[in-house]
Amino acid sequence: MGTKLIANFFIALEAILSNMIRSLLTGLGIIFGVAAVIAMLAIGNGAQQEILEQIKLVGVNNIVITPIVEQIEEEIEEESFMMREPKYSPGLTLLDSRSLVEIIPGIERVSPEIIMETFLIKDGMRRSAKLVGVDSTYFDMTSFQFALGKNFNREQLEQGDPVCIIGRSIQTRFFSQEDPIGKRIKCGQHWLKIIGVLEQRLISDQSISNLGIRDYNMDVYTPINTMLIRYKNRSRLTSAIIQRANQNNNQNQEEEPKAPVNYHQLDRLVIQVAETSQLSATAEIMARMLARRHYRVVDYEITIPELLLKQQQRTKRIFNIVLGAIAAISLLVGGIGIMNIMLASVLERIKEIGLRLAVGAEQRDIVLQFLFEAMLISVSGGLAGIFLGWILAIIVSKVADIPTIISIFSILLAFGVAAGVGLIFGITPARRAAEQDPIASLRYE
Repeated sequence: MGTKLIANFFIALEAILSNMIRSLLTGLGIIFGVAAVIAMLAIGNGAQQEILEQIKLVGVNNIVITPIVEQIEEEIEEESFMMREPKYSPGLTLLDSRSLVEIIPGIERVSPEIIMETFLIKDGMRRSAKLVGVDSTYFDMTSFQFALGKNFNREQLEQGDPVCIIGRSIQTRFFSQEDPIGKRIKCGQHWLKIIGVLEQRLISDQSISNLGIRDYNMDVYTPINTMLIRYKNRSRLTSAIIQRANQNNNQNQEEEPKAPVNYHQLDRLVIQVAETSQLSATAEIMARMLARRHYRVVDYEITIPELLLKQQQRTKRIFNIVLGAIAAISLLVGGIGIMNIMLASVLERIKEIGLRLAVGAEQRDIVLQFLFEAMLISVSGGLAGIFLGWILAIIVSKVADIPTIISIFSILLAFGVAAGVGLIFGITPARRAAEQDPIASLRYE
């Protein structure tokens, strides 16, 4: 039995090699179909992975509140004109974050942030960077890992100690040959002691633009009280602010209005909710509560990044299903092409079939011969399609700047589908060949 199988296999292989051009044209449908499947699954996997990474960057079950400066100034002026009664807001402050935790149930953690453009100096080297005032919960909410050192402790947070945690790129630039823990770096006008270094985090340009995030590897983190005490506190009333306000009031109305001043103490407030199902309801309650605290002045924006990303994920999944269906149609067309060519091949080789049957070949041998031919064409086309799909995925990744991931599952799926197409669409021609009458076949012209 094994000898017959091998013999039928080599007869089929010889028939394919003797008609290379026709076999290649027959397998083109399979080649392009499999290549499309591989490329589409690679793009889909890349998109899925990118969205998961984006969710990690913004955190899980998070609600983000950001201040509005310019737009709200216009709203205040319009209300003042219409109602003759101006409304003023204290802006987004630490008191807002504490009130949200105390009043709204289901909130696990709150992370206030203050971001300031500054510069770093050490041993004559100077580099621009961002100084970020945060709480210790910030690193847990954003899934940061420490490469060296540790997080802020309670004493450092409450007293506003001059300490900091740096990104991995800061360490590479300023402490490439030494351990930065315990060393000091000048950040703006103050020297800060380094107590920790964060792990490297890879961030694509698309993630930065879509999510409004920054390159965390070049950030310096300090306790939020340190930021408020030693650097800037926009909610603090100073003589310079009063003097500027007097100058604005004394200005002639014909002069152009000055740009609105950012009066918000915080630049960002991230709230983590315990249950995903409570995200929308919690965001709505926050909006009502902040409206009361800000005297009905909506000078903030509330967004739920995870829901936006999941919607984006669902859209891409539907898009990938459509592309996969198109690729499957290509495979179907390729299978039909194999069946048509094999049926035509049966008509061309009736004498050969009759001769094999006359010298003792069984119908099973004829079936196996033509079935092997169909499967060899589809499988070889599948292998070529896998290679072509891999090349296409790389080209798409380089040219369109779209991440692609080729998985073992997609290769096995494409190969299995190619073999299945050859088997399914090769059965009918093989049976047609085996049903030929040997005597009639030998007489066929």
